[in-house]
Amino acid sequence: MTTPPRKSGILVAVIIIALLLGARARNGQADGRQIVRFSAITLYHPIVMYQKYQPLMAYLSEHTPYRFELKLSQDYRDIIRFLQEDQVQLALLGGVTYLAAKEQFNVVPILKPLGQDGRPYYRSVFITRANNDGINRIADLKGKSVAFASRMSTSGYIAPLYELYTKGGMTLDDLAKYINLKYHDAVAREVLRGDFAAGAVIDSVAHRFHDKGLKVVHVSDPIPGLPIVARADADPAMIDAVKKALLALDYQKLEDRRIMDQWDEEFKYGFAEASVSDYEIIGKMIHQLVKLGVKTP
Repeated sequence: MTTPPRKSGILVAVIIIALLLGARARNGQADGRQIVRFSAITLYHPIVMYQKYQPLMAYLSEHTPYRFELKLSQDYRDIIRFLQEDQVQLALLGGVTYLAAKEQFNVVPILKPLGQDGRPYYRSVFITRANNDGINRIADLKGKSVAFASRMSTSGYIAPLYELYTKGGMTLDDLAKYINLKYHDAVAREVLRGDFAAGAVIDSVAHRFHDKGLKVVHVSDPIPGLPIVARADADPAMIDAVKKALLALDYQKLEDRRIMDQWDEEFKYGFAEASVSDYEIIGKMIHQLVKLGVKTP
């Protein structure tokens, strides 16, 4: 059987990245430092994930006594398993993924990224093609096809559903059809291709695709920044070193900005300390959806 082109491309990408990461690991063994493995939720295609997250690994390796390695996940549930099995010690999660992990084992949020405005929040947005005059507000999604990100995604599924049900006055049954895709950038591309009339993504992805022909039709209320979490039994000295290295950065300083501009939009503006209480609002959102009869992950 011939592998479909899209799946074949992803497989090749994963193999290439694995070889690159393996080479880095072999080259780093000689320095004798403790290795810390870091993972992140799959917002983008694996090659894009590597490009956006490897510079952060390099920064942490340079500014702490540890050597940081990136371990990419295939989906949101993979990253929970990585943490539970101690395959990774730190990870960037979404709010829903953090709550799901917390139900299964002891994991703690240590940092949350700042947005461009300097506040520790981001937003979920509904997008459509810029030339689509029939969709200009959330109510216009009724009877339309909509692409969502993973069912475990806060900004790509849970928050959009909350907006749809509580502000749009509709349910999933009111849509012509809908689909869940692995990556936020895959949602944007499906909308650009015209395969779906609209999509729901994290605001940074909407911003990245704006010049390619997309427009925003609805923006959610602020959502607590994606938490960087650690296993509860992770080395306290390592956690302190990571927090010190990242909290020291100031995007307003030109020298720091040169470093941070190489990173993913999600965390390039800096960090604030995170706490368990920051993500209670997402638990309340899920609870409200369940009361409305929505099946959540």
